[in-house]
Amino acid sequence: MNQKGLINLLISIFILASSLHSSEAALANQQVIPDEAIRLRILANSNSEEDQMVKRRIRDQVNESINEWVADLTSIEASRTVIKNHLDEINKIVETELKGIGSNDSFRVTFGEVAFPTKLYGEFVYPAGDYEAVLIKIGEGLGDNWWCVLFPPLCFLDFSNGDAVQAEEETAPAEPSEEVEVDFFLVKIIDAITDWFKGLFN
Repeated sequence: MNQKGLINLLISIFILASSLHSSEAALANQQVIPDEAIRLRILANSNSEEDQMVKRRIRDQVNESINEWVADLTSIEASRTVIKNHLDEINKIVETELKGIGSNDSFRVTFGEVAFPTKLYGEFVYPAGDYEAVLIKIGEGLGDNWWCVLFPPLCFLDFSNGDAVQAEEETAPAEPSEEVEVDFFLVKIIDAITDWFKGLFN
């Protein structure tokens, strides 16, 4: 290999290494939900088509109202205060929707620490835990749930459509394994270059 070829090889290796590390950094930054957030979780009475339809109707109306209330807010403290002050209105929205479709389901609206399951959304695992949220429980609350983030306003993202993740997977996040794979790949490249240089002088 001539000098020009060697230079091109080294440039290509540098570009490849930079690209791999950039991809790794992008993966690490794919967390959509910030550490300080207020969520909304709606539990359907059951998984029947009728009960899921009720859940979706309530979801649409509650989302529309809360998004208006927090649209111009920039702090979680202000959003928390606004949502607390509008809990009665959220109750009225749910009551109106249930009456409008002739449902006799009971319901309960609360605001506080709410248990969420582990979810994989995109490439990021959101671990199970108790998170600050508005919880709307319809009837027995035994059906599939729906949830989003009220503040910052992220209800255009349906996090409940993420994949369920087994609890044991929480102890093995994706980022470290990706880093090991990248580092190992780079080591192999460096070793190959070293061997090639040694061969030039043997």
